[in-house]
Amino acid sequence: MRSEKPKILHKIANRSLLRHVYDMSCRLENNSIHIVYGHGAELVRLALRDLEAGWIEQKQQLGTGHAVLQANDQIADTDTVLILYGDVPLLKLSTVKQLISHVNEESLALLTVNLQNPKGYGRIIRNALGHVIKIVEEKDASNSERLINEVNTGIMAVKGDKLKKWLGRLSNSNVQGEYYLTDIIEMAVAEQVAIVTSQPDTEDEVLGVNDRLQLSYLERVYQMEQANLLMEQGVTLKDPLRFDLRGTIESLGHDIEIDINVILEGKNSIGNNVKIGANTHIKNSIIGNNVEILANCIIEDAVIGQGSRIGPYARLRPESILAEDVHIGNFVEIKKSSIAEGSKINHLSYIGDTTVGSHVNIGAGTITCNYDGVNKFRTIIEDGAFIGSDTQLVAPVTIGKNATIGAGSTITRDSPENQLTLSRVNQVSVTGWQRPVKQEK
Repeated sequence: MRSEKPKILHKIANRSLLRHVYDMSCRLENNSIHIVYGHGAELVRLALRDLEAGWIEQKQQLGTGHAVLQANDQIADTDTVLILYGDVPLLKLSTVKQLISHVNEESLALLTVNLQNPKGYGRIIRNALGHVIKIVEEKDASNSERLINEVNTGIMAVKGDKLKKWLGRLSNSNVQGEYYLTDIIEMAVAEQVAIVTSQPDTEDEVLGVNDRLQLSYLERVYQMEQANLLMEQGVTLKDPLRFDLRGTIESLGHDIEIDINVILEGKNSIGNNVKIGANTHIKNSIIGNNVEILANCIIEDAVIGQGSRIGPYARLRPESILAEDVHIGNFVEIKKSSIAEGSKINHLSYIGDTTVGSHVNIGAGTITCNYDGVNKFRTIIEDGAFIGSDTQLVAPVTIGKNATIGAGSTITRDSPENQLTLSRVNQVSVTGWQRPVKQEK
């Protein structure tokens, strides 16, 4: 990866490779998860400290068999042990369940895949009856064995008593000087334990990540899967290849249209008849019915009520709560504020730490001055107020119900309801004044 960051911490859809594997594993019933980790141990533990798993450090990296051996003390004889890999992120639960179903006291379950280009993978060797008899790593394979395109994914499931016994017999007498987990296949065959193979629906499920190119490829595979699932649920994506889902959609309405280059991150809910414009980024937000979000908006930890219109080029920062039929226009930024029904902030304004009532109109260039350099203060704008353009509201301040603030005002005291409040210096015109001109040298 040519990175200071351990490979398993690189991300697909804003989740680390290891977290993808962990999240899938958590969906298995009656499951205890143990993570064997080695390279970049401290970084891995710190980045993924929230995972509920047994963490086992492999202080020396001596091969896959040696890695599994580190968990030996955690395995009960009656367990079914599933062995997965932290850099194989797209494995599906259905594939794993099918694999596990083949495990019993007389069998070991092995996941294989047929690749057009099997380079780098261990080859599956079968006898004349088609039974698996061993796996040969590419570095140890003969020329004829390298022509085999059925390969080992490394993913297997086996009973605990058998696994522990075979792990104790592993040897590192090979080109790499490592303890290969795959060597237990020959041990199983020698004891007449059947090797039952199954395959994933697609090879992409079992592809690992070893470089940036592979990481990029699997990102697009994952995103296309998410796009397909959304389209199957009735969402219109203007271009599925230019859409990213980096999280989940907790609630999904009908007749949703999403334009190009939209990113949905974290946990979002989207209502009915929602339109999302191009180049928009939405994170951890709730979008009500009949909302239109125009192009180039950034929305984070916000709630948008039904019938509202946002953008273009608007930003809703965390704790922005918009009621029904609110209009937030171009180059407007809202932060930690509630905007009641029918209010409009259409142009070039900053509204922070503010409670805005219903049917308020806030003119272009309005700023709520909520921060004195140390503390933040709240502005209250009551129902029906009209705020003229280029106004500064210096918090803490309250604008009364149906009050009007004249354009260009700086308001530092509460404004009474139903009155016009303004603050302006006298306008002066100077007769005989001449504009300066540049002097020639």
